[in-house]
Amino acid sequence: MAAADELAFHEFEEATNLLAQTPDAATTSRSEPLTLQGHVAVAVDSGGSYGAEDEVEESDKTALLQEEKQQPGFWTFSYYQSFFDVDTSQVLDRIRGSLLPRPGHNFVRHHLRNRPDLYGPFWICATLAFVLAISGNLTLVLAQRRDPSIHYSPQFHKVTVAGVTIYCYAWLVPLALWGFLRWRKGVRERVGPYTFLETVCVYGYSLFVFIPTVWLFGALALALSAAGLVFTLWPVVREDTRLAAAVLLSVIVLLHALLALGCKFYFFQPLPPVHAAPPPQATSLPPSVLLPSTAPRSAST
Repeated sequence: MAAADELAFHEFEEATNLLAQTPDAATTSRSEPLTLQGHVAVAVDSGGSYGAEDEVEESDKTALLQEEKQQPGFWTFSYYQSFFDVDTSQVLDRIRGSLLPRPGHNFVRHHLRNRPDLYGPFWICATLAFVLAISGNLTLVLAQRRDPSIHYSPQFHKVTVAGVTIYCYAWLVPLALWGFLRWRKGVRERVGPYTFLETVCVYGYSLFVFIPTVWLFGALALALSAAGLVFTLWPVVREDTRLAAAVLLSVIVLLHALLALGCKFYFFQPLPPVHAAPPPQATSLPPSVLLPSTAPRSAST
């Protein structure tokens, strides 16, 4: 029992000496419910070496600085790597959502879920460009078999034309739409546009329906793709005026129809037949022109 009293008195004396040396320090007492002895905790202000708050603040600042350093800039490859970080199940779910549009089912909210990707749109555009070019060449081959007068040669330039057309449409049209909605947000504050990547993602996945139906059912593919765009963009533009919403949706559908019709007439238009040159015809001389007569040879005896 005496040893316990000496131990308690020793702690109190040490704390008293420490408070005498640092009069500006704050003291807090803490008692444990399962112990009989009291303990005194001394906290020194920020100027002393016993403060733990400075260490916590410094560690927080260090963690924040490390997080800022870990975030790559938009000019680096690591920044865009996150937009390709999707698995196969997510891409397939978004493709199914673009193939079966229905009213009240928002593609951005139900499928993207604030995580747009560029993996799906990139490969969908690349696949569609190759399918258009290959299907266009196959159309000419089949036309040549039906009509041998058609001259066919492989048209590799259609791959370049298809790629430039599809990628420009999948990037420039969403850029113009995003800029217009941003401008309308300043006019009508209730209009909340999607982000640029979400808009690109919506357009990219909307083109998938043209891949399996590029040869047949062009009208059905156009209707499904345009309906998906309208149902997705309607929650954004419905807060605007009726005239602005109607004009914007009409322009979106018109541009989509022009893309489908342009691809059909350019890539699936058969070449005109090459007719053989007609044989030269004999020209008749006027009656006043007399041909020189040749005397018959006499047989020599």
